[in-house]
Amino acid sequence: MNERTLRVLEFQKIKDKLIEQVETSLGKEIAEKIEPSIEYEKIVSWQQETHEATSMIIQRGNIPLGGIHDLSYHLKRAEIGTFLYPGQLLEVSDTLRAARRLKNFIKEKKEESRFPIVEGYVSSLFTFKRIEDRINECIVGEDEISDNASPTLKNIRRSIESKNVAIRNRLNSIISSSKNQKFLQDAIITIRQDRYVVPVKQEYRSNIPGLVHDQSSSGATLFIEPMAIVELNNELKELKLKEKAEIERILMELTTLIGEKVQEIKSNQKILAMLDFIFAKGKLAVKMRAVEPKMNKNGYIRIKNGRHPLLDPKTVIPTNIWIGDEFKTLVITGPNTGGKTVTLKTVGLLTLMAQCGLHVPADYGTELAVFEQVFADIGDEQSIEQSLSTFSSHMTNIVEILDTIKVNALVLLDELGAGTDPTEGAALAIAILDHLYKLGVRTIATTHYTELKQFALTTKGVENASVEFNVETLSPTYKLLIGVPGKSNAFEISKRLGLNQYIIDKSKNLISREDIAFEDILTKIEKDRRIAEEERDEAVRLKLIVQKQKDEYERMKEKLALQREKLMKEAREEARKILKNAKEEADRIIKELRDLAREQEEKERNRKIEEARRKLRGKLNNMEDGLGIPMDLAVNTKPPKNLKIGDTVLLLNLNQKGSVITKPDANGDLTVQVGIMKVNVNIKNLRLDKEEKEKIQKTGTGKILKRKAETIKNSIDLRGQTLEEAFMNTDKYLDDAYIAGLNEVTVIHGKGTGVLREGIKKLLKKHKHVKSFRDGTYGEGGTGVTIVELK
Repeated sequence: MNERTLRVLEFQKIKDKLIEQVETSLGKEIAEKIEPSIEYEKIVSWQQETHEATSMIIQRGNIPLGGIHDLSYHLKRAEIGTFLYPGQLLEVSDTLRAARRLKNFIKEKKEESRFPIVEGYVSSLFTFKRIEDRINECIVGEDEISDNASPTLKNIRRSIESKNVAIRNRLNSIISSSKNQKFLQDAIITIRQDRYVVPVKQEYRSNIPGLVHDQSSSGATLFIEPMAIVELNNELKELKLKEKAEIERILMELTTLIGEKVQEIKSNQKILAMLDFIFAKGKLAVKMRAVEPKMNKNGYIRIKNGRHPLLDPKTVIPTNIWIGDEFKTLVITGPNTGGKTVTLKTVGLLTLMAQCGLHVPADYGTELAVFEQVFADIGDEQSIEQSLSTFSSHMTNIVEILDTIKVNALVLLDELGAGTDPTEGAALAIAILDHLYKLGVRTIATTHYTELKQFALTTKGVENASVEFNVETLSPTYKLLIGVPGKSNAFEISKRLGLNQYIIDKSKNLISREDIAFEDILTKIEKDRRIAEEERDEAVRLKLIVQKQKDEYERMKEKLALQREKLMKEAREEARKILKNAKEEADRIIKELRDLAREQEEKERNRKIEEARRKLRGKLNNMEDGLGIPMDLAVNTKPPKNLKIGDTVLLLNLNQKGSVITKPDANGDLTVQVGIMKVNVNIKNLRLDKEEKEKIQKTGTGKILKRKAETIKNSIDLRGQTLEEAFMNTDKYLDDAYIAGLNEVTVIHGKGTGVLREGIKKLLKKHKHVKSFRDGTYGEGGTGVTIVELK
């Protein structure tokens, strides 16, 4: 990317803002080297990184990146076998802990993989909890080793403490002795050259035998190590040497642990540096209220409410600008201080930021292109040393641009053709713009020349634009109007400032009629545009009023519909209650009538049942005599169950006895040996042999069957019973009915509270003799009875 362009657009200030957001020296190194890329895929990936970082910061708050140090020097020492000092080891521990904390932070919050790039970096981090713990166990300060670093160190320090106590006790006895009081300068114990001494007056040197280690500046005091503690001091010195050796051994042990993981820790350093840089981009985007621009390779730019990132966000006026689709060249005209140069710098700087992977301060929907080159000729580059005028300086830069430019480039030209004769300058400007247009380059140029406005009006692919200026207030609005050429407004501004009308009129006579006509056209266009905007604003205002009224109408309609539904629901509920009460009253009356009828008809019905039963029994006896089949077996028994091979059975359709030779299959089919023949038969056509029946009768079962069949009723009345009594009586009744061969019975439980009815139904669901059951129909007793079908 062109170095002059980066300087002119003040890209370094954007880098400085980014560097402010990094938290480590590692991330700062990457931020300082950031440059725009021309690779589309790389830029899109960088933008996605920044998007993920921004989203995580907004959703989760601060990312834990504290405690990360540059360990390059430490790792080199570990590799060559030199031990690290306690402070250096603590920095290694802090960095390892930061990597582990960051990894855990991402894992804790991970609901779904919405941040694949960041999570990919974090998943590659190595964690060394054992090394962390060992360092923290041994090191308690920048220059302090813990007693618990090793048992040997603990014993040595205990010995040192004991030796210190012994020395102090011996010295205390010396300085507290009344004999020695007058020899001492002060009754204190001090240390010189790492040995315990006492201050002795110069004149009493011979009275305290010992070694002199120091004297005061005046020479009046000697610091003497009494002979009585020389040996103790020597022993203390030896212990301290042992302590130092043990400390060095511990530091070497810890450094060796780090040295074994040097490559993994180096990998962590690179990843942590990149994560710090990525989250710095995210924090800068949040601070600037920036968005991720859509990137393209087609040279298309559309900035929506773009703001220059170096201006105060509270006062900067957003701009909307587009180029590269319907037109490739944009000519911006208008008065000075109207914002033309700021617009150029905004487009250039936002393009550079996007190609660095940074989000841009604009609104969603902003789209930027990836350019291979970005050129900017902005500002006065006049140089006294080089003897260049303003025009020469600009032209030198433009020549350099034209010599090196490629098709995929963005060119920003400020005050094109200025600084020389207007006619020649305008002609040169038109030629330059035409050349750039034919190359296919995207160009944005600012100018005051009327000829360039006419060039843009008459040339396809070239578009006019202007910065709006309020003549009434003599101030720019900084609003960019694409498609509308700008006016210089020199006459209007001069008139507002008080210039004599005679001079203004004479000035108008000095310019050509074509220029006057052109300026009049621009005035009319500007007037029509203002009227159109006012009408548009009024239409929008009316539309908003209509939409508000429509929304209010829809809310009222919805509210009325809800009220209507509520009233209908309440009415239906009231009707349901009335109907329920009427039905309950009708059921109660019907029950009373049935109870009365039942009392009258019970005796008559039982008499008729018994009479019918006797008649049926007589007919069955006659059939038994005719068929030769025991009727107790034919009527009151069912097909035999649990047949075993060898059982003797009677084949009803053949009236022959046979022996079972196979057990029934799933369909009830089996094989029976009848004489010399084997007959396939269904179990429904079999009955046990008479001898088997006699066995049953001998055991009393037959008598029970006969008695049950004669006495059992086809209904049971449970009304007035407790639930427990009803369960016992119902269970016994169902057993009797099943033995008697009844197919359907009626359980009378009444309606009441429904407790008895529901309890009986639960019993019927689980009863082994019940095939199915249902509520009674009208005429059978309704919900006051349950009709049970037996197996």
